[in-house]
Amino acid sequence: MKENLKSKFRCVIYDCDGVLFDSIENNRNFYNHICSAVGRVLLSDEELEYVHMHTVQESIHFLFREKPDEGERALAFIPTLNPNHFIPFMKMEPNLLPTLTLLKQRGILRAINTNRTTSMKFVMDAFALWPYFEMVVTALDVKNPKPHAESVTKILDAFHLQRKEAVFVGDSQIDRQTADAADIRFIAYKNPGIADGWLIKDHLELLDFLG
Repeated sequence: MKENLKSKFRCVIYDCDGVLFDSIENNRNFYNHICSAVGRVLLSDEELEYVHMHTVQESIHFLFREKPDEGERALAFIPTLNPNHFIPFMKMEPNLLPTLTLLKQRGILRAINTNRTTSMKFVMDAFALWPYFEMVVTALDVKNPKPHAESVTKILDAFHLQRKEAVFVGDSQIDRQTADAADIRFIAYKNPGIADGWLIKDHLELLDFLG
């Protein structure tokens, strides 16, 4: 039986990719476009899994770790790209907006904690998400992005919350590590492999934790 968090549950911190959106094809197209531009082979499945979870700088260094000169060219190429060209490949997860609306009605704060960088603003604009969240923290807003605890601490401090009053909803091991580092409750989304008894397969299931 799920623990009733009604008395202490005041904030939901969401990862973006894989939680708010199915963004695998977005990432595949974005990084394959970069690889093609600098003459590299397209991403393998293992590489796609890596870039799905990490910052763009970390991803480029990983993809071009054997050819750092090409990696520098890739990093220089990224600012020339228009994120709006890749956003159509993103699919919003089912029942996300109804869940966010119900959380807002119940006075539950909502925040995003993502390792995206400049593209996050374009995502928020394209899907008109700004009214649904009080705070968005990207890898550009902290010195130490996920899985470091800094991004979670930034959110908790802004909302004047204790760690027991927030939960982190994520789909990756990095999300789980972030929650553990920040000492807050973690709820796995569609990934039983990282769950510790706390798993949801639909956003509306999150409301069950409210009692």
